Amino acid sequence: MTRLLALESSCDETSAAVVSGTADAPRLESLVILSQDVHRIFGGVVPEIASREHLTAVVPVTRQALADAGAGFDAIDAIAVTHAPGLVGALLVGVSYAKALAHALGKPVLGVHHMEGHLFATALEHPDAVPPFTALLVSGGHTLLLDVEAWGRYRLLGETRDDAAGEAFDKTAKLMGLPYPGGRHIEALARAGDPKRFRFARPMLNAGQRPGDDDYYDVSFSGLKTAVLHAVRASDDLERDRPHLARAFQDALIDTLVAKTMRAARAHGRTRIVLGGGVACNRTLAEAMTAAAGAVDGRVFAPSPRLATDNAAMIGAAGLFRFEAGQRDTAALNAHSALPIPGLVAAPAAAR
Repeated sequence: MTRLLALESSCDETSAAVVSGTADAPRLESLVILSQDVHRIFGGVVPEIASREHLTAVVPVTRQALADAGAGFDAIDAIAVTHAPGLVGALLVGVSYAKALAHALGKPVLGVHHMEGHLFATALEHPDAVPPFTALLVSGGHTLLLDVEAWGRYRLLGETRDDAAGEAFDKTAKLMGLPYPGGRHIEALARAGDPKRFRFARPMLNAGQRPGDDDYYDVSFSGLKTAVLHAVRASDDLERDRPHLARAFQDALIDTLVAKTMRAARAHGRTRIVLGGGVACNRTLAEAMTAAAGAVDGRVFAPSPRLATDNAAMIGAAGLFRFEAGQRDTAALNAHSALPIPGLVAAPAAAR
């Protein structure tokens, strides 16, 4: 049995985990996540502060993860660490620590792509969340629609052309005077909103789109954010209108994500849909996706909030796959702010 120590420091969570087993049957032995609440003061993540906080937290978080698993360094076969994408300074803390620790222990080190980690996160809780499936990865920095043929074989079908879904939630929340991060505040407000009070266009979604069109799977949320801005400025009572605006914004975003995901699932004959990333915490999104998939006998798998946020458990699960595939990195392993998911294959033109 392989046992990995995994580290995650791509943004504002310092996380360590011990994961064992195999890629198809990962077992989570421990998970520690330390979130940096200081960024709420600034209404968003400040990269320099995030890096310093990681420097302070990475050693105690790692020690706690090992203690929770009842394991010492001698029981670890390798160290997996997020090396892309993310804030470079934040990533460098995790990568530098992982390389130094691996060298000191004489253990292999593996760089893991953050978004590939999100693909594996749900399988830690749902054994059936394995390929083949359609994946929707929605976070503060990314919105990706993928066809997952097998672990390590991914077709990128669509992505955001501007704001990621989580970013759109945060920016819209700020426009409406809500705290950061904004997703949970908008969802809570939207429950009391009247869906008929406001309505925003579903961005990049129309009945005339066909497979092969450039915008068939892509999404764009900057225009939706602008529509909210105009509605906020036109309101003569924002306190009264805020729940209805939250509902209209969330409905437009979720309708778009569900429609695009179902297009991908139908085009590739997938009956399983896996959600990942921080926005997968949104229960309204999961419920809407489940209803759409259920209408065609499909199943939706969404991670719990703890595994939807940035965490080391998902890095460990993806690391198990990469370790089994023979990956071993050297001291040349570096951090990258942007990098394609490894294993991307071209999608047939007719299916795009």
